[in-house]
Amino acid sequence: AEDNWKHRKSFSLLFYSAVRDLKPVWLLEDMRTMETFYQEEDASFRIYTPSEALLYAIVHDHQAYAQYLLSRYTDEALDMPGERFCCCPSSAPHLAMAVRYDRRYILGLILQETRRIPSTPPYTDRSGCFHREDGRTPLHLACELLRPEAVIMLLGSGASPHALDHSGLTPLDVVLEKLRESEEVNGGERRQCLDNLLMFMPKVHFKMKGALDREPERWGKVLGEETYKYLAGRSPAPLVLSAMQTVLQQLSPVGFPDRLHELPIPSSLKPPGLRLSQQQV
Repeated sequence: AEDNWKHRKSFSLLFYSAVRDLKPVWLLEDMRTMETFYQEEDASFRIYTPSEALLYAIVHDHQAYAQYLLSRYTDEALDMPGERFCCCPSSAPHLAMAVRYDRRYILGLILQETRRIPSTPPYTDRSGCFHREDGRTPLHLACELLRPEAVIMLLGSGASPHALDHSGLTPLDVVLEKLRESEEVNGGERRQCLDNLLMFMPKVHFKMKGALDREPERWGKVLGEETYKYLAGRSPAPLVLSAMQTVLQQLSPVGFPDRLHELPIPSSLKPPGLRLSQQQV
């Protein structure tokens, strides 16, 4: 039994290393499905499931392998991984992992496939690992890590900007906390995340509204007076924002973000470009 365990551990390391080194897909699949014999009743044990292999592909940005797994084993690839990866069931670990490692191309592939899978709640709104993500959805995580491209990709694919984590915080609350920490007007990626969120939020509901009311001068400086008054409920949405919200409500998740870039409006009104960083595959 000990020899079998050592053999399994050694083979697992070889598979991990092969994904890391971006070996060809056919070789990885041969390795993943190779049978190892422990006991007669366990003769067809597979080293890794498509779901677990996809997590490795995300970590190491093996785009060709991720594409193969998602097209060949869509449901299995997006299923929960085994206990070797996490001790609790995780509903959307692949999306969360793609956001965490900033794998925008693979994130786009996952979102493309999940649009075809009817699910309640939607796949994009499922939380990641309880221990690691604390009930946050991938959108919460994208805001926490200040990834504006991931924010717009998730929102355009149907992720809810009103989702709550275990502390009752929305993604907007997460971004506002980040802006408060920076105390800068036009705070770079923080501001981009905020602007992207607001374009998909015709109605704003968030936990920190009381904090905005208590510190009007501070938040007016951080957000700019126009945005502050809007979030504090003291004025309607700025005209440009209101127009963009109306336009984006008409866009289908299918074909997003290409349809967003094809809109006949000035590029300055569109969200930051989606630099997918696709390798030649």
